[in-house]
Amino acid sequence: MSSIATVLRFSWGYIRRYWVRLVASILCGLIFALTNASFIWAIKTLTGRFESAPNAAASTPGPAAAVAAAEPSPRPGEAGAVPKVASFRSWRQKAGAWSERVVDPWLPRVGRPVGWRQIVGGLFFLPLLIAVRATSDYLNNYCMGWVAERMIRDMRIDIVKKLNSLSLDFFSDAKTGDLLTRINSDTQNLLRTLRVGGADLIKESITVVAVFTGLWLLDWKLTLCSVVLVPLCMFPMIVLGKKARRATRASLKANVNQSGQLVELLGSIRVVKAFGLEEEQLNRFRTTSAQIVHAGMKGVKAKELVNPIIEVVAALGLGALLLYVFKTGRSGQDLAGFLAGMAVFFLPIKKLAGLHILFEQSGVGVQRLHEVLAEEPTVREPAHPTPFAKFSKEITFENVTFAFGEKRVLRDFTLAIPRGYRVGLAGESGCGKTTVLNLLYRFYDPASGCVRLDGHDLRELSTSDLRRQMALVSQDIVIFDQSVAENIACGRRDATRAELEAAGKAAFAHDFITQLEHGYDTQVGERGIKLSNGQRQRIAIARAFVRNAPILVLDEATSALDSKAEAEVQAAIDHLAEHRTVICVAHRLSTLASMDQVVVLEHGSISEYGTFDELLKRGGSFAAMAARQGIFVGRSRQGN
Repeated sequence: MSSIATVLRFSWGYIRRYWVRLVASILCGLIFALTNASFIWAIKTLTGRFESAPNAAASTPGPAAAVAAAEPSPRPGEAGAVPKVASFRSWRQKAGAWSERVVDPWLPRVGRPVGWRQIVGGLFFLPLLIAVRATSDYLNNYCMGWVAERMIRDMRIDIVKKLNSLSLDFFSDAKTGDLLTRINSDTQNLLRTLRVGGADLIKESITVVAVFTGLWLLDWKLTLCSVVLVPLCMFPMIVLGKKARRATRASLKANVNQSGQLVELLGSIRVVKAFGLEEEQLNRFRTTSAQIVHAGMKGVKAKELVNPIIEVVAALGLGALLLYVFKTGRSGQDLAGFLAGMAVFFLPIKKLAGLHILFEQSGVGVQRLHEVLAEEPTVREPAHPTPFAKFSKEITFENVTFAFGEKRVLRDFTLAIPRGYRVGLAGESGCGKTTVLNLLYRFYDPASGCVRLDGHDLRELSTSDLRRQMALVSQDIVIFDQSVAENIACGRRDATRAELEAAGKAAFAHDFITQLEHGYDTQVGERGIKLSNGQRQRIAIARAFVRNAPILVLDEATSALDSKAEAEVQAAIDHLAEHRTVICVAHRLSTLASMDQVVVLEHGSISEYGTFDELLKRGGSFAAMAARQGIFVGRSRQGN
């Protein structure tokens, strides 16, 4: 039962938002349960109609009174006289008398003429009960499904919101397939559990209590004899629940691996085809699919074993009932009522046993969802951020040290960049160039030292104020599956259509955009698949133009382009860089020729700095890197 408590405790914060529908579902479940319990009385009442009506002298108020008469009450003052017992019997006699008085005229009985009332009553007595039961069942399921659908929607939104708030180090360790499985599969399993299991948990639990109470009131000895074996259901439920949980963990692990494989396959389909890796990728997928099937079948076996076990226990209970009835000489009417009651009693028990397995399975996903929601960003917003309107003075890195785990990337890095200055960062791969940009954007915080903007430690500023000062053009060209205009507007959401087109012109993208099928309203496809690399990069530059930020960050913006596209994009970048503070990371050193200063990094520290030509003449590490790219003194502007 701990899994049920875990799932409900995790979900309660979302479920209680829709408490009106939840209460409606519970009330409908209560009506459903009471209707189920009423079948005991209905079957016993109907079977009693097959006996001739007793004469007035021998008549009794009804079945309940008959049971009470079989157990005469002690006289006042005698030993064993208990006022509460007497009052209970009196209440039962009155209930039986009321039932006979109200129901008897409407039901036919052997040996009595059948009139229009008996025809109507006989025709609609059971259908009316079943209609009430079916309607309450439908409303219970509908209301719980209504709550569950909205709860899962809210939960998915919260998970995506949480992922957006987490720092980049979380995504460095996380797997895309795992995150997709948590957002989609784990929440879908929880939805199924609450939509089906939540409704059944309400109505079937109440049904067990209501039916047991009805049976107990009818004959507590007969009831005890029938349900004494019910505790035997608990042991296999616990064992099978643990098996189902283990199987679900294995299945989720295999699903995560398969999702990761699909992400890799679809994201690198060109490479797969180019190297003829189709069969290898298919075999990987086939192996993972086999693991999913194996784990899934373990879960199926655990779940499907529940029904046979409960049915065997129910049959044993029925056997005990029959033995007791024959031994005590009870009437067929008693047997018919109890058979109906036991059928109604064991059916919800069987459903609740299946629900236990269902909740065990979804409990694994709930733990995984809780892990994501419990994550905290390592880069935190300041409690009371310093207001910051616009960058006006300088950017400074003061003795900054940063490491990824045990690997130190920057060591005592110090650099000042005045407003309007253009600084290029150069160095071998892994020397810390991109880390400098990540620290400037505050994607990470330094282990020691600080980064300042106009004298303010970045940790004192809100990230929205900080990042509003910067526009990024990266080698990782991010184009969304939206229109061209919507992609450019990512730079500033309140930009007008005229401003978007002006940004397109400034980025030398307007001409090719207008030649698209729907111009700026053309949908560019997933990752901008309908555009060339150069076109995608110019849209990214237009996005930076419309942002109109005072600081421009260029992270190898032309490294993935051919020479023609590079020339077009570089012209757009040069136009964008006018009158802005520029920090440029470049693998192609020729793009740094226009920088006011080039800073060379080695092993996380500054090894040399100066203008492009000064570094070439100095003959240091920068000149060596430039020579490998065919750049020498006197050819500094030519590139490869």
